Amino acid sequence: MTTRAPLPTEKLRASFDLSSLSFESTAELQDLKTPLGQERAVEAVKLGVGIRGRGYNLFVLGPSGSGKHFVVKRLLTERAAGGVAPDDQVYVIDFARPARPRALALPPGRGRVFRNDMAALVEELQVAIPAAFETNEYQSRNKRIAKDVEERHERAFTELQELAGDKGVALLRTQMGFALAPMRDGVVFEPDDFAELPEDEQTRIRANIGALETRLEETIRQVPLWQREAREAMRRLDREVTDKAVAHLMEELVARYGDLPDVAAWLRAVREDVVDHADKFRGGDDNAQAKAMAAMVRGAPGGDERGIDKRYQVNLLVDHTDTVGAPVVLEDHPVLDNLLGRVEHRQQFGALMTDHTLVMPGAMHRANGGYLLLDARRVLTAPYAWEALKRTLRSGQIRIQSLSQIVGLVSMVSLDPEPIEVDVTVVLFGERFLYYMLCQHDPEFLQLFKIAADIEDELRVDPETAALYARQVATIAREERLRPLDRGGVERIMEQAARDAGDQHKISTHAANRIDLLREADYHAGEAGSETITRAHVQAAIDAQRRRVDRIRQRSLDSFREGLMLLATSGARVGQINGLAVLQLGKLRFGRPSRISARTRLGKGQVVDIEREVELGGPIHSKGVLILTSFLAARYAPDTPLSLTASLVFEQSYGGVDGDSASLAELCCLLSSLSGVPIKQSLAVTGSVDQYGEVQPIGGVDDKIEGFFDICAERGLDGTHGCLIPVQNERHLMLDRRVVAACAAGQFSVWSVETVDQALELLTGEPAGEPDGDGAFPADSINGKVAARLEALAKRAVTFAKAAKGEGGEGGDPNS
Repeated sequence: MTTRAPLPTEKLRASFDLSSLSFESTAELQDLKTPLGQERAVEAVKLGVGIRGRGYNLFVLGPSGSGKHFVVKRLLTERAAGGVAPDDQVYVIDFARPARPRALALPPGRGRVFRNDMAALVEELQVAIPAAFETNEYQSRNKRIAKDVEERHERAFTELQELAGDKGVALLRTQMGFALAPMRDGVVFEPDDFAELPEDEQTRIRANIGALETRLEETIRQVPLWQREAREAMRRLDREVTDKAVAHLMEELVARYGDLPDVAAWLRAVREDVVDHADKFRGGDDNAQAKAMAAMVRGAPGGDERGIDKRYQVNLLVDHTDTVGAPVVLEDHPVLDNLLGRVEHRQQFGALMTDHTLVMPGAMHRANGGYLLLDARRVLTAPYAWEALKRTLRSGQIRIQSLSQIVGLVSMVSLDPEPIEVDVTVVLFGERFLYYMLCQHDPEFLQLFKIAADIEDELRVDPETAALYARQVATIAREERLRPLDRGGVERIMEQAARDAGDQHKISTHAANRIDLLREADYHAGEAGSETITRAHVQAAIDAQRRRVDRIRQRSLDSFREGLMLLATSGARVGQINGLAVLQLGKLRFGRPSRISARTRLGKGQVVDIEREVELGGPIHSKGVLILTSFLAARYAPDTPLSLTASLVFEQSYGGVDGDSASLAELCCLLSSLSGVPIKQSLAVTGSVDQYGEVQPIGGVDDKIEGFFDICAERGLDGTHGCLIPVQNERHLMLDRRVVAACAAGQFSVWSVETVDQALELLTGEPAGEPDGDGAFPADSINGKVAARLEALAKRAVTFAKAAKGEGGEGGDPNS
């Protein structure tokens, strides 16, 4: 038996020596302009923003806190600074379709000017138009039209009256209108006098009255036509006067925006509309409220009575007056309205009304011509936001729709603003599982987000990387206005980054963790009155971080100290071993040992996973147990039935168990039960195992070792305690200095193993045994004892089967 030596202390933890770098504090180091270790992601981002084709949007993959927002926003800001500011966007009324506001684009800065010009125009029109209607010329022409129709009216009735007089008929004006009556010598007949006239005279008079009545009716019918002609003449006069009053104002404005055809066309439409609605500028409309109520009943958005200043008001949707370069917009709350804009409403006569001035922009409007940064999880969880975003990118237009319109539940007067052409690069940030989930379940996703920028979680350490990392720490300290770090402080930061990465040769690039640690170390430096952050201050910050979330771990230790959780750390027992697991609750992550036990007896070749039977074991753990069954049959009973029933259980486990990191411990425990060789309880084991008995790496090795170490230290270290880990996990060791110090003093040990046989020898102190040419193991070895036990069980199974069939042999209970 070859005894494996414990790992030397230099393999238990990596130390970083920056003495080759010529600096005493990070104040001497230059800022690091480029993201450290993110070359692949930077290349992808540059490609995505460099291609302006449809669908070349980005999805930036990385865990929360990895610094992906910071990295990408810095790159985009630098690129956007060299870009061109996009056009301003305004909404104005469409006079032909007031419910569909018209979108106009103007060069950056001219949107605000245009809005102010229109406001000034309305003010000038409110003065110029009333003044034009107060001139003597207008009053004279208006009176002439009124006088002409009046004279025409009087002339017609005078002629009719003269004709009636010639025929002995009087034309009388009454409260009910006009009437015809017989007369003689200018005196109207009384009814009795008319009855005394000869019959032929009465007939003649009646015929004259009938003819005159027909003429009177024709004249009366002509009166409304004359009045209509007068009104038309007055309207033509009003339009003429209004057009003359606004001509120089409008022509000047149209000329000013002549380089913008759409704007100039709308201004010409404004001129026509002002001429058509001159009465709105003249005031004196006593029936405005009734008209507004009628407009509301008709369902017109805002009606025509919302104020002439509102009618011609320019809604400056996006103002790029002060924008330098292309916009970079980060929308932190990407609900539908914040993403694509909304139409607001105001109360009018008890109802909610709206108009083009109440159209509000969304993040897509503000980012148009530049870059829009969104959190993928928030977009996906906001109702209808994801579909609306895809629809916008697919159509190339920003269409403002309320949630009620999308789901078909429009219950109030609203608008349908003209869509705006969109030219924006959308950058989504999210975890990797979100990206792959969208790839699998959304067929449109990869067509709309063609570029994936994968943020590196870890960075391999070499002298060049160490120098760049020191500059990155210096950059963060300056940007956060923290004290500079000395060399020892930077080294301790790197060590913690290696611990987070779980690798002696790599460091974590998790930006949020580094920044938090630097801030807290700066606090401790301030408390100590130090001008620089030293190793001690960084260590104090790390210790404080652990202590803040350490309550549950302490309660776990208390349960072992008080004997509530059973765990032996001395002596040796058959079929019992100390396994190692990791618990994580929020930021708290710690190792917790657990007693694993195994029982074996005659059976049908089955290893019972009790955790699985009671549905507390996960599929990966169950897979590991099945691998143990395969290993037993292949090694010890390749040519005979495996006549064994074994049970495995995590003692005092009341929650779920998953993962295969305990399969090495379970296999050693099972072999101990079969061989009868006790296992040292001062040792704990972690590792996975394959069907050939080779040990495989696992995760959380540091936490597992430290969890067992804490319990052993609590009870008193005597040099026999230690942990067995897979040999592949040696590079992942970044143990706490307490554990390293105990190992250096010979009070605690860590062994790495490659096979289950090596683990058995360390756990039992006995040789595992190598097979000879026939595959037989030495009788006094652990493997030999296991093989002998299984052979005995197989013989008893045969004997029992024969006895059960009445073929002779010794019957009885196979388990006795």
